[in-house]
Amino acid sequence: MEDIEENGMTKSQRDYVVEGYCQSTFRSRTYSELATNYIGGRTTRELTFFNPYPPYIVRGEGFRIFDVDGNERIDFFNNASSLILGHAHPAVVKAVQAQLVNGTAFHGPTPWEVELAKRICERVRSMERVRFTNSGTEAVMIALRAAKAFTGKVKIGKFEGGYHGTCDHVCVSVHPDPHKAGSAESPRPVAEPGISEAVLREVVVMPFNNSDAVEKIVKKERDDLACVIVEPMMGAAGIIPAKAGFLSDLRKITLDNDVLLIFDEVQTLRHSWGGAQELYNVTPDLTVLAKLIGGGFPVGALGGRKDIMEVFDSISGKAKITHGGTFNGNPISMIAGIATLDQLSPRSYSRLSRLGEEIRRGVSDLCKQYGYKARVTGEASFMAIHFTDEEVWNYRSAAKGSNKAKQEKLFFHFLNHGIFPSKLRINLSVPMRETEIHEFLNVFEDYVKKQR
Repeated sequence: MEDIEENGMTKSQRDYVVEGYCQSTFRSRTYSELATNYIGGRTTRELTFFNPYPPYIVRGEGFRIFDVDGNERIDFFNNASSLILGHAHPAVVKAVQAQLVNGTAFHGPTPWEVELAKRICERVRSMERVRFTNSGTEAVMIALRAAKAFTGKVKIGKFEGGYHGTCDHVCVSVHPDPHKAGSAESPRPVAEPGISEAVLREVVVMPFNNSDAVEKIVKKERDDLACVIVEPMMGAAGIIPAKAGFLSDLRKITLDNDVLLIFDEVQTLRHSWGGAQELYNVTPDLTVLAKLIGGGFPVGALGGRKDIMEVFDSISGKAKITHGGTFNGNPISMIAGIATLDQLSPRSYSRLSRLGEEIRRGVSDLCKQYGYKARVTGEASFMAIHFTDEEVWNYRSAAKGSNKAKQEKLFFHFLNHGIFPSKLRINLSVPMRETEIHEFLNVFEDYVKKQR
């Protein structure tokens, strides 16, 4: 009897590539089996799950993580890019420990939310005023609501393949089937299960890195379009940077059509001292942040022009938008965020970008050397590997380079050789040196030379 195909591999092939992993992760398997009795989907974060089960991590130190079985790996994902200083940075640990004995949450503001807000406004050019949330998803949700309240319009624009968290309006066309999404020039909105038709009618989807198509769509929708939200570098779509001139084109298009522009810099704040907007010299109307500004603790933030942010102002009466949250601006996240930002200098970002360029160039060179069909994308401290020899510049071109069987095989090779990526997307942390970059490249070379 022939083996059953699974993700493009036969069952025997798949058993082979995961065998070493399973042999070294017995306790993780035990926890995963236990989790099936109590947690929907076995883990509470979709991104962390993969079959047969993920490693259960118990400790992190600098650029290394350790699982319940004692396996040590170099962390090339850093909790989805949130840990720019790596794990358990002494300055962050010291600051948080000092506050823990004095309380973790209060029904009232603390000095630290002001201090963190001050640092953010001084760094990020578009953020004249800031409000804190507990996640990037919440920050996006409130930013979209602010844009609607300020403009009086009802529709929001987003890019095909763009991921902005899990609130309803941005759960449209995140990973759409291109056959269902229609024209590449004017994509049809495709909803995830559970998203209503009413929501779908309020979302305008556009193609990334295509200024001409975007201009046509925005002009057509301008009377109802409150805002356009964009990641300066698309993350979940495959670490795809904006082409030269695209973001400045987008800024001009939105200004010309009286539409607000929102930058989702949840990941790209680590591009430079002032984020991607500093790097590209483009100033949006609103910006959404999260991840690194919490120093490893839950956080989100939205901010922007003072006149837009006045929709939250209750000094002279009831605010236009009510924005509550029991843990908004909680002192632990604020203090950890302050400690993190205070450890970073413009030089820190430049060094990370240099290491990022080294690893991207190294992977590309190895693919050429061994005739391995793959394309590398990314910028600053980010990289992704796509199984195609064609240019990857938007969601649909990335989808063409998707191969679950090849992805899984390479992914488990990394895991079994002391490297922790996330489905072939990586980012770097400040503690990393060229030694860790070379170790990654050595493991990758060991893999590709066996694929010839």
